[in-house]
Amino acid sequence: MEESLSARLRRLAAEAFKFLTVGGLGYIVDVGLSNVLAYGLGSIPPLLEGSPIKAKIVSTIIAMVVVWIGNKLWTYGDRTTDSNLRGILLFVAVNMAGMVISVIPLGVTWYLLDMRDQLTYNISTNIIGVGLAMFFRFYAYRTWVFKEASPAAEVVVEMDEPRRVPDDRN
Repeated sequence: MEESLSARLRRLAAEAFKFLTVGGLGYIVDVGLSNVLAYGLGSIPPLLEGSPIKAKIVSTIIAMVVVWIGNKLWTYGDRTTDSNLRGILLFVAVNMAGMVISVIPLGVTWYLLDMRDQLTYNISTNIIGVGLAMFFRFYAYRTWVFKEASPAAEVVVEMDEPRRVPDDRN
């Protein structure tokens, strides 16, 4: 039975809401940690001053763990990854690609345009880069990582009709 368009849109909207909620939590972890690592926080000195891409890589990896747990248990809890190892490997691969997408604008502003202030850093990586990576991740998670479980194959058993044996007695 074909699912109606409105039912599919409602299901997609619910999935997108969960994805954005989990992603929002990951975003807070990512942005907060990358800023603390690159610029410090109050009296806490920056641990990776002058290395914004390293700071972004570290923060993305930590946020990735948070997002894996949220997506696995909540957003796509009704879907399958076929196996946990396969799911984790695909998730990491998608997030590595997403990380590359998110740091490209940062690399352009930091190294090509020599714009190294904290505002430009955050706009280029945490708004433009993360925004681009978000669209990629949403598509990749639902298509490759957390696939819809295939319905069990329907088994059709055909019974042979009884054969009539010609009666030669007549």
